[in-house]
Amino acid sequence: MNRFFVGSLLLLLNLIVWTPAMAADANAQPVGMVTGSKTGTYIQFGNNIAEIAKTVGLDILVKDSRGSIDNIRRMNSKENAALGIVQSDVLGFLSRSESSEMRQLAGRLRLIFPFYNEEVHLFANKSIQSFGDLQGKRVVVGEEGSGNWLTAINLLQLTGVKPGELLQIAPLPGVTAVLKGEADAMFYVAGKPVSLFTKVGNLINKPEFAAMLANVHFVPLEDPQMLHEYATARIGPADYEWLEHETPTIAVKAVLMSFDFSGKQSAYFAQRCKQLAVLGQAIRANLDALRQTGHAKWKEVNLEEKVGIWPLDACSRDASKPGGSKVDLTRELEKILLNQRKVPHTIISAA
Repeated sequence: MNRFFVGSLLLLLNLIVWTPAMAADANAQPVGMVTGSKTGTYIQFGNNIAEIAKTVGLDILVKDSRGSIDNIRRMNSKENAALGIVQSDVLGFLSRSESSEMRQLAGRLRLIFPFYNEEVHLFANKSIQSFGDLQGKRVVVGEEGSGNWLTAINLLQLTGVKPGELLQIAPLPGVTAVLKGEADAMFYVAGKPVSLFTKVGNLINKPEFAAMLANVHFVPLEDPQMLHEYATARIGPADYEWLEHETPTIAVKAVLMSFDFSGKQSAYFAQRCKQLAVLGQAIRANLDALRQTGHAKWKEVNLEEKVGIWPLDACSRDASKPGGSKVDLTRELEKILLNQRKVPHTIISAA
């Protein structure tokens, strides 16, 4: 199991340590944003954000990607990719890496805004009654590098549970394997209701498959260790008619993030920080419009929600809240007063 984790993390070891010198020119436009697949929700959110940003003079180039890990890799390269939409558990995944470079990378990530929940579905044989029961079992974790894979590996690392075999296969073959008894459980991460499991319920009307359906369920996920990084959620009959009762689970949050540019130790940092301030203000001011005309998932967005262990981005909050520019205004007034009084070196504390 440890060898698998080390091997998996080799995907990330090709990341080079990011420095401002590797970035594009400080005044380069547009600002790159890496998202997700061309047909997924991440890229639709990115396009909605780009439309809002354009109204305040900020040009955002929305780019498709292969998911959270690909986004982190690209943001940490020479590519114009200052922003990214990722699964919130990518931070815990990186922070537990055996690589010091990956842990340092995690320390530079900042949350701009939380978006919507993607529920974790642990679909399993009824012999699996708790997460700990995955110990020594055959578990479908999804294709390597996928969101399902990331969440599965992160939860296994977080809890110390070690399955006997990790099956890296796509969701549909994974469900089939569990139903046929060729796997004991599978992870699937997506906003409920998921069509894959809705269609599984159709088997109940077919005698040859009804017995299979009667032998599977969703495993409760409520370990306190998980709740440090994940939100609480529930899956029940309202989501999938074939279920008999609600099951507690967890949800990973889709988040808009960037590196920490608040240090302003270069022209590039200062420029990016200003752009994030403009973007933060634009999204806040237009949230109602996004809920009305953007992707349906905007209706679930709470911009003030805390997300696990993520530190908040300072730049996007400088001018995005009512009164957020008070300190800057105070400083400017102080400068004027100082110049008028001709007291060049006096320090006046801000109120």
